[in-house]
Amino acid sequence: MSNKRHNIDVDFFRQLDRFTFMVRKRVSTAYAGSRRSIRIGKGLDTRGYREYNQGDELRAIDWKAYARTEKLYIRQFEEDKSLTTHILLDSSKSMDYTGGDAPSKFEYATMLAAGFAYLVTKDNDKFAISTFSEEVDFAKPRRGRRHLLSTIDRLETAKVGGKTAINECTIQYGKAIHSRSLVIIISDFMQDPKEIESAIYRFADHDLILVQVLDKTESSLVIHGHSRLIDLESGIKLDTYISDDLKNEYQEKLTSHINHIGDTCSRVDAEFYTFTTDIPIFDAFFHTIGRRRW
Repeated sequence: MSNKRHNIDVDFFRQLDRFTFMVRKRVSTAYAGSRRSIRIGKGLDTRGYREYNQGDELRAIDWKAYARTEKLYIRQFEEDKSLTTHILLDSSKSMDYTGGDAPSKFEYATMLAAGFAYLVTKDNDKFAISTFSEEVDFAKPRRGRRHLLSTIDRLETAKVGGKTAINECTIQYGKAIHSRSLVIIISDFMQDPKEIESAIYRFADHDLILVQVLDKTESSLVIHGHSRLIDLESGIKLDTYISDDLKNEYQEKLTSHINHIGDTCSRVDAEFYTFTTDIPIFDAFFHTIGRRRW
């Protein structure tokens, strides 16, 4: 386990103030925040009126309207609901990798997670950022800037290590979600595609976003010749010769892996994005949020 302090730069929050995070209409109206439900509720904003029907509560009658019209009307309110955003952040050892001057994959992923939480906080909705590797480190959903700041402090000292058990961890976390929610999974997704597929289908009933974070040296293999490769999660070392043919084969397999994730997401109407850590963090948000503004 790595106990180092992570550099999480959140200066880009100011840029995010120009955007509003809109959740898809297909998600159940069992939540909202600044979003509204057309159900009759106990909110403060009047949506309209309808005539009184036998069985309606007498306290719901608008007596001022009765005084004007001598007819009984029920005032209908827009009902506020609470949106819960669940952010699952991969903290396995492979996320501790950086191939140069860019932040580590975990630091970049954490900035993405914090950015999503910041946008949710602007709507005064609840969120939780939980880390996972072999198990889930559960965080309780709360709302407010104080919760956001304490979450960032916690992530700056989060332990990074272990292998990624995305299938088992999503089984664990799925039990903690009790209503349709926004679920965001941020990982390098360099795991067994079948396990990733199972995780996607497990959250298919939610508004689901997958964000893949890779280092530039992973997305495009630049090393050449005799090299020693080390698996950060298992510690296994491999001495090999990196030829042009091997680089081409690697690129084909990586592209196929990414396409498989994207195709699975498309089948359940989930969103999937891939970013490398050299991409400015605000540019990544501009890409994801721009597609959700309608």
